[in-house]
Order: sequence, then structure tokens, then C-alpha cells
Amino acid sequence: MNEHTETRALVDELVELLTIEKRAADIYVGSPQEGGVGRVFGGQVLAQALQGAQASVEAGKTAHSLHAYFLRGGREGAPIEYRIERDFDGRSFANRRVVASQEGEDGTPVPILNLTASFQVPEDGLEHEDSPMPEVEGPDQLRPDMEIRREMADAMGDRLSDAQRTLMLRPRPIEMRTLDKLHWMNAAPRPPRAHTWFRAAASLPDDPALHRAIITYASDYTLLGTSALPHGLSWMRGELVGASLDHAIWFHRDARADEWLLYATDAPWSGGGRGFNRGRIFDTGGNLVASVAQEGMMRKRRSKS
Repeated sequence: MNEHTETRALVDELVELLTIEKRAADIYVGSPQEGGVGRVFGGQVLAQALQGAQASVEAGKTAHSLHAYFLRGGREGAPIEYRIERDFDGRSFANRRVVASQEGEDGTPVPILNLTASFQVPEDGLEHEDSPMPEVEGPDQLRPDMEIRREMADAMGDRLSDAQRTLMLRPRPIEMRTLDKLHWMNAAPRPPRAHTWFRAAASLPDDPALHRAIITYASDYTLLGTSALPHGLSWMRGELVGASLDHAIWFHRDARADEWLLYATDAPWSGGGRGFNRGRIFDTGGNLVASVAQEGMMRKRRSKS
């Protein structure tokens, strides 16, 4: 399989992953990721939950925000059920509540995520933007992150466990090109700011709801790691224990997830075993597409001794 065919297959699998199945009125099921190991990627649960909420809203209303809490880590290999509550349907706005659950050890559904999404009929209004796009190199001047990952994995050799190496080198349907040193790239403390270009690695269908879902999926990459930068520590090197606690996105305008988008992240605070992170997503025209916020658990791994 050549590289183009492989990336096409990865993106097709992502589209299939985010195409949830309706089982009953306001009940949907998301399939597990093929070949997934360990804990489910948070972006997958967020995106599938958003897809469930979007499927339950009448045509003409589009998602403008979502707010979610991660309750437990989902496990790979098992389907996830999404139950929708129609809390509000107005002329201009609508609101949906989603509970994502997986079967527990006793067969009883266990909630792993709560999500609320708000929808609006698009309208003209007062406009301003006071969040200029950072002046950074374009994606064509940067190397793909996967090239850097391969080089670092080779350089680290036996210091990486098999599980760490597999996670680090796992092919992704989202192509990323980073301007700065992310937490896994560097052990020196640095300011809590990062800039990464991302896009789906192959073209996507012309479905705005799917593009919002994939932007949601990708928004969980690199974000939590921003708060680790001032400490010079990394999950990839086994120095930290962490998990996302919540996640919020505000969609400001439509954008294509298969065209380059700049993810500018910063982390104004960490403490108490938590790190707070913010993100701004821009298109290549400099327009602010979405804003993101997330707090996550972040603890220094203690020695087993």
C-alpha cells in the first residue's frame, strides 16, 4: 500500500468512525476504532457525541458551541452508546444533552462523558475580531510531525517501551506540522505556548456537520500538553500521569477540516494537579474559526520505589 492509499484509508476510517448508527429514537452507537488499544481517544468521544447531537436537531440549525466533561476513561474495542435529551427547541436556538456510556464489568452501562451542545439558525449580526492570527511559518515550510516522531523514536531506542513506541508511531488520519517544541519533542522547560497546523490527511465529503466533528476530534490533540511545557515533562516519556477533565469549543464560522488550520494554544495556569489550556483555530485566511478551552489532570509520575 503506497503512502497516498494509506492516508486515504485512514481518513475513510475516520469518517466511518464518526458516522454513528441510530439504534432507537435519540439513541446512537459509535463503533470502536479499528485496532484501538487501551483508552479511547477523548477527541473520538467528543466528536461522536457531537454527531449524535447534530443528528437530532432540525435542518437549518448548526452547532455553535459544546461543553463536555470526561467522567471516566473509555476503553478501546467496545462500542459507545450516546443518549440524547432534547432540552430546548426554539425558533433561533436549540440545546441538546448527550450522555456517552459503555458497558461496565457487570454489563450495566457506565457514563464516560456528558456533553451539552447549542445550535443556532445562522443570521447576520454585529461583527468584530480582536484575536489576530499569529505570524508564523506556513505549513508548506514545515516537516510533518510523523517524520519527527520516527526520528525521535529511533534516537530514544530502548528508552521507549513497546507500548510507547506503538503509540508514538501510530498512523493518524490528521496530518500535523508543528512550529514549536511540543512536550514530547523537548525536555527543556519553555513558555506554555504552541502552534500547530493540522488538516485531515485526505479530502472529506462536503458535509459541514462532519467537518465540525473532525475539527472537534483534532482539537483534543496537543492541547493538554501545552500546560506541561513550562515543566519540561512529557507523557510520552512516562514522566506524567494525566487525563482530560473537560472540553469546550465555540464554533465561530464554518471551515473545512481537510484544509490547513492553525491551532494556537496557550496555558495560562497550572496547579493543584491540574493544567488549564486554551486554543484558537484559524484558517489560512487569518479568520478565527473556533475557540477551545480544556482543563486536565496533570501529575508528576511517582517512582514505584
